Amino acid sequence: MTRARSASKVGTAGGDAARLDHFLQTTSRTFALTIPLLREPTRSEVTVAYLLFRVADTLEDSTRWPRARKLAELEGLARFLEEPESGDAAAMARRWSEEPPVENAGYVELLSEFPVVLRAARALSPGAWRLIAAHTVRTCRAMASFVDREEGGVLRLGKVDDLKAYCYAVAGIVGELLTELFLIGHVGLRRIAPGMRRDASVFGEGLQLVNIIKDRRTDATEGRHYLPRGIHGATVFELARRDLQAAARYCVRLESAGADRGLIAFTALPVLLARATLDRLERLGAGAKLRRDEVAEIVGQLQAALDRGAVRGLLASV
Repeated sequence: MTRARSASKVGTAGGDAARLDHFLQTTSRTFALTIPLLREPTRSEVTVAYLLFRVADTLEDSTRWPRARKLAELEGLARFLEEPESGDAAAMARRWSEEPPVENAGYVELLSEFPVVLRAARALSPGAWRLIAAHTVRTCRAMASFVDREEGGVLRLGKVDDLKAYCYAVAGIVGELLTELFLIGHVGLRRIAPGMRRDASVFGEGLQLVNIIKDRRTDATEGRHYLPRGIHGATVFELARRDLQAAARYCVRLESAGADRGLIAFTALPVLLARATLDRLERLGAGAKLRRDEVAEIVGQLQAALDRGAVRGLLASV
């Protein structure tokens, strides 16, 4: 793996920073809302981490490529991150752009500008970049294990353990990565590191389960059946609620340890939004979403709780 430049150089390429912010806006409403809450260098580290995982997700979620192509591209990305000399980022971006795996314009644009993300990655501290690359490699190969199970372009999970393993592959590893980035950037959190690490993957699983419940009809039309047949919906809702309670504990630990406001907000806001979304999904069914004014209200409640040092109380209802 190539050695990164000093963390102090993060953000020196203003054009690249603007492009990364643009990619956040066009690929994730939630991360576009939460990542700017973080301080540097954690903000840049998490931005790069999210975008690399989004690239991997897009390769995995391809609706236009056959299974063999998806497997080859995921392994190619993993191998490139392990050994940059094994590939050419610009050539990879051209290949993905010339025959896009998905229709989503924001995702396709991100793939086409893969070298921009890599430039930002190599401006991070060596420790942060090593963590991001290693965890992205892990998720690429974990995703590939599920792509390999597709039959005729259709993935159908058979039991709850499969669902949990899938959530770990695409989101639990993200939780583990973010936790390690928080720990290298905030020395004062080391005393709560064991608890953070214990709940990190479950935090990611909970957020992913809410997305799976919300998007299950759209996913089904694209050949992805994550919710196992014969599993009562209440079982999945109960699992998601337990996971979100663990995520709330994670956030409360941060507040108790004196973490900075931005870090607490970054972790707490997705939990609050996920719980509100889960409540709506239980009432209205798949596809139900929060309105923008409802999101704004939750953001306002969180800001008020942060002002009072009372995020624990706000999360008590999760």
